[in-house]
Amino acid sequence: MNIFAIALLGHANSLLAGDRLLATGGVMQIEGAGGGGLTPWALISGYGTDKQIGSSAFYTEAKTNGDFEISSGGVSVGLYNRLEISLSQQKLGLSDTVPGESIRMDTLGVKLRLFGDAIYDQDTWLPQVAIGAQIKHNEDFDNVPKALGAKHQTGVDLYMAATKLYLGAVLGRNLLLNGTLQATKANQFGFLGFGGDHRDHYQIQPAASVAVMLTDQLLLGTEYRYKPDNLSVFKEQNAHDVFLAWFPVKNISLTAAYLDLGNIANKANQSGWYLSGQISY
Repeated sequence: MNIFAIALLGHANSLLAGDRLLATGGVMQIEGAGGGGLTPWALISGYGTDKQIGSSAFYTEAKTNGDFEISSGGVSVGLYNRLEISLSQQKLGLSDTVPGESIRMDTLGVKLRLFGDAIYDQDTWLPQVAIGAQIKHNEDFDNVPKALGAKHQTGVDLYMAATKLYLGAVLGRNLLLNGTLQATKANQFGFLGFGGDHRDHYQIQPAASVAVMLTDQLLLGTEYRYKPDNLSVFKEQNAHDVFLAWFPVKNISLTAAYLDLGNIANKANQSGWYLSGQISY
């Protein structure tokens, strides 16, 4: 799974090597949207200004203590710092729960910035606000998800995100806050299909992110994402992580994180480490 990061101004001469500032597109999260590793933010991916087109590409690998393996990769295009379109594929290796099997999911994402600027609007409390949709298709629905009681092979997640950067807010360091509300039926992000025998209706699930820029190139943060519990056979729990993102140069980011996904299928307390790399323009 991927993980996030966002910009912060430091030495102006080092940050102006392009159009938008360092990390102002965040990173691409597990389903491919610009934001944090677990949840979309209101930021538009890439470095394009309101007169340019930006782009990003990423790849993330994660492995839990129960040997579930998650990989995610994709691309996005940011149009004029207003509209984001992303396409990604996620894969879950099922460990010894179903030996030798994996589940693939394709995700098409669209995000529209409604108003605000998370970085430059420092003279107002208003955050940057965006709405978005993620259309997810589970390629292996008939194997495991359907057998567990999932109702749908395809689902659409709808969300609204608000993101705000506060300059010099924590001992002179920049602070990022994000809140997201997501309407979803997804089981384990969609790896186990959508809806279930326990619940088969949309639920509003919140998520929150907090991050502090330790230096001009290092971002430390944490995220928490609520998830629905639709299947009676296994209880689904919420997800959270702690991450460190490094921007060695403007166009490249590397993120390492500790991830806790709670129960996955028949295994409890699934946690582990993941690494993510991203290129942005």
